[in-house]
Amino acid sequence: MSNTTRACVALLLLAAAPAFAQQAPAVAQQAPAVAQQVPAAGATPPAPVAWSSLAPEQQKVLSRFAAQWDSLPPARQQALAHGSDRWLGMSAEQRDKARERFSHWQSLPPEQRHALRSRWQRFQELPPNEQARVRENFHKFQQLPPAQRQMLREQWHKASPAERQQMIEHARERGEKGQMPRPPPQASRPSHRN
Repeated sequence: MSNTTRACVALLLLAAAPAFAQQAPAVAQQAPAVAQQVPAAGATPPAPVAWSSLAPEQQKVLSRFAAQWDSLPPARQQALAHGSDRWLGMSAEQRDKARERFSHWQSLPPEQRHALRSRWQRFQELPPNEQARVRENFHKFQQLPPAQRQMLREQWHKASPAERQQMIEHARERGEKGQMPRPPPQASRPSHRN
């Protein structure tokens, strides 16, 4: 995912999700790496997954973890087992895309990966209707012509925090009217009226 695409995702997340409104521009993508999971207060900790309980296909996919499997935290074992199920259910094309995303993920600096994990977790904590709105806005954004997407990205990067907040509020207003969120007009931009 390019920096501009990630910035675009940030704009859409900020426009759609109140939980992100006070944050700096964010990149919200599902991190391919498994984040450490902390059980909520009063929640039952995850149960360990025995290596022998994995299907042979899962063991093959997870073979690099075989020697250390018993020493992995249960949450990580469960996440890896779930991930191997998802992997086995993917088409060759989906696997290629996943490899590409994972390669990109590994190339990111640790602090950026940490920020992405945190933002993804906040997204996951949103109510389902907010998550759906974020996804819907992202889909709408992807349907825009490339030049318009680029213009929106540039406006977002050039905007001050106050201007970004104004963009978010304007996008929410447009979203309530069923229109694609876009930044408010700026005085410094030339008018296209005749």
